[in-house]
Amino acid sequence: MNKLLVLIAVLSLAHCQDSKSGDLDAVIKQIFGEPTAGPTPNTPSTIVPPVTQPAATDKPVSCKMDDSSPGECVRYYLCNANNSVITDGVGIIDIRVQDGPCPSYLDVCCSLPDTRKPEDPITPAPPVDPPREGCGWRNPDGVGFRITGDKDGEAKFGEFPWMVAILKIEPVNAEDPEGRKLNVYVGGGSLIHPGVVMTAAHYVAASRAFRVRAGEWDTQTTKEIYPYQDRDVSEIVIHKDFNKNNLFYDIALLFLSSPMEYALNVGIVCLPPPKERTPAGAQCLASGWGKDKFGKEGRYQVILKKVEVPVVERRQCQTALRNTRLGHFFELHSSFMCAGGSNGQDTCKGDGGSPLVCPVPYEKDRYMQSGIVAWGIGCGQDGTPGVYVDVANLRNWIDDKMAGKGIDPKIYTY
Repeated sequence: MNKLLVLIAVLSLAHCQDSKSGDLDAVIKQIFGEPTAGPTPNTPSTIVPPVTQPAATDKPVSCKMDDSSPGECVRYYLCNANNSVITDGVGIIDIRVQDGPCPSYLDVCCSLPDTRKPEDPITPAPPVDPPREGCGWRNPDGVGFRITGDKDGEAKFGEFPWMVAILKIEPVNAEDPEGRKLNVYVGGGSLIHPGVVMTAAHYVAASRAFRVRAGEWDTQTTKEIYPYQDRDVSEIVIHKDFNKNNLFYDIALLFLSSPMEYALNVGIVCLPPPKERTPAGAQCLASGWGKDKFGKEGRYQVILKKVEVPVVERRQCQTALRNTRLGHFFELHSSFMCAGGSNGQDTCKGDGGSPLVCPVPYEKDRYMQSGIVAWGIGCGQDGTPGVYVDVANLRNWIDDKMAGKGIDPKIYTY
């Protein structure tokens, strides 16, 4: 049990309470939940419908309405504007609320159907729009609900459908490698095809046992309207010129055991045209579950975070990096690009492999992935940009590897 708690303490994707039961299965399920079943290999990706009923294992929790009438804690999408239970719904969630009548901020106190007053009107559930066709569609207002209290840069649920977490599959007991396994957070990545993830090579070069999670948001709950999806990685393709010492060509493609299913919280990102670098000054967005600050004081994030950063011109970036411990002879390699440089506005440890997305010209809410979080000097230091893999410069390599698997690059081309 002690070994288990030590392992759990270092997990990046979950900060759960100590388990007193000693039940290993319950502890693992509490942290990581149950993966969704995927389609069989080589079948087309389908669309995941929203959850309309709570899990069968959820135990009813009684609560008091504002008028002291009895109610029950239900998931936010099961309660309408009249505080009456329905099968679907949209609401505003305050992620800072900790002292409400229900144990989770994604639950609300709702009157039961048999306690509703006869004169109470019934508000029909709003329709659920299907995912938009094509790549790169961001959901700036989130999916299913809007959040308030997001003062620390929290992304909205489903805002970046292409965002994935890369998990390393490790045995609980190193002396029993065939025994029970844990999912340990490694870094981020992006879906460029339902069955392919793009990430930084340095996170996946040393191991082959990985799992990818798409559609995740708050790692401490599974009560969102759309579930996350897990898939094992069946093959890793790393750029042949990747150098683990200087991180040149720090790019890898992860081919999944079966494709993800499209949902409003799971989709693919567009890629920029070959060699067409995003212009300096473009305002882009990076996302991830990495630390909020550098060093031992930094904490990994429970809710997916986002940060807006401008693209920095290459010579300007190189000059800024030469003023750090890299020294005045440092040269920025052609496989890199830079963004950020404002105090406190940067990606950090644990964000590696995550996407940097920039607006597609003349298309509202559509984004292309210009960069992959690679490395930096500290986190959010004023005047020091972060360094990213330049996706446009490596687009031809990506297309070549995808074509080798019979995948048409048009799927991630806008």
